[in-house]
Amino acid sequence: MAFRNHDAAMVLFFFLLMVTTYANAHGHSKKPEEITEGVYGAAAAVAAGPGGTFDITKLGAVGNGRADSTGAVMAAWRSACAGAGKQTILIPKGDFMTGAMELRGPCNGAVTIQLDGNLLGSNDLSKYPGKKMPNWVEVRHVDNFVISGKGKLDGQGPGVWSKNSCAKNYNCKLLPNTLVLNTVNNGVVSGITLLNAKFFHMNIYRCKDIKISGVTISAPGDSPNTDGIHMGDSSKITIAATTIGTGDDCISIGPGTDGVNITGVTCGPGHGISIGSLGRYKDERDVRDVSVTRCVLRKTTNGLRIKSYEDSVSPVTVSKVSYDGVVMDHVDNPIIIDQKYCPNSICTSKGDSKVSVRDVTFRNITGSSNTPAVVQLLCSGKLPCSGVAMQDVRVLYGGSDKKTTAVCDHALGKSIGCLKELACL
Repeated sequence: MAFRNHDAAMVLFFFLLMVTTYANAHGHSKKPEEITEGVYGAAAAVAAGPGGTFDITKLGAVGNGRADSTGAVMAAWRSACAGAGKQTILIPKGDFMTGAMELRGPCNGAVTIQLDGNLLGSNDLSKYPGKKMPNWVEVRHVDNFVISGKGKLDGQGPGVWSKNSCAKNYNCKLLPNTLVLNTVNNGVVSGITLLNAKFFHMNIYRCKDIKISGVTISAPGDSPNTDGIHMGDSSKITIAATTIGTGDDCISIGPGTDGVNITGVTCGPGHGISIGSLGRYKDERDVRDVSVTRCVLRKTTNGLRIKSYEDSVSPVTVSKVSYDGVVMDHVDNPIIIDQKYCPNSICTSKGDSKVSVRDVTFRNITGSSNTPAVVQLLCSGKLPCSGVAMQDVRVLYGGSDKKTTAVCDHALGKSIGCLKELACL
């Protein structure tokens, strides 16, 4: 039996009244949030529709962009996660504001969040407590998870970006990431929009078999540290038919990542598609089997980039990387391997590089560059890049004052069918 919104609100009101009256009559002192959580949990069974669907508006969520709907979403998650088979959490049309939400498993069945409306991340930073790296929506230890729909996860970043000091202080206090998949196996992110994250838009950590498709990620080009999709310590990650424009890397591939397939992605503005940075921390794991195909990079500061610290603290290897059919549209640094990466002057150029780069192929790379140096392979003299191949690389500098150039410094490999100005291997 389905309840209308008015009926559900009345149920909640009278239930809350009874709980409060009972507690007062028997001398029990409960915090308001404890009572509210109990009400949401008890009402979840009422809110459930056919086929295990939990509509957050039937749990008291109000889509006016101001009321705090955290409790309603969390109640829906707890009930859906406890249910067997396919369970669905419905975020209907409207603007629902929440604070931090840890959607923790393991769950008994497969949970889908159907995002038809918009979730707004509160700009009250006290609502993201207790973590060095705070997150807004974190899905943790869950198998068979889906978030799909035409709605938005709006981080409302413009309200707090001024509090980001990371450009001046590498050990800065971090702002909340928007969507974090932490130890998720067999996950799907489809169709949704991630808008104006406070920090990273999406972070994939310790995950396996994740498919991202038809997603839009958007933030201004000058927004701080708003990476589109970051991943680390994960395997079998597919990103397809996705549009990303941010103030940092569109996609960044961190240590311990294996088996990445990126296809049909449009990137810009942003810092391009990056592997790294690598070598900053002890005991980082290798990156291997990365494929980037049929992508477009438009007016980005970098195109295809591999970056590592020269004073890396432990050995790391990047291998079996393939870039094929990528179009550069007025990109500042279209192809760059940088083994001397050093942001914010936090490192030294006197260290012995321990990051090995090998078996990297650039094939069918075309388009235009905003700078003369189309290719920059800036490898370490103590640990040269090896097995680098450039085939049919035809990117031209669009300016009239300087010629298209390439730099291959300590890079070993071969050039086939490239523009003669770029055949530096």
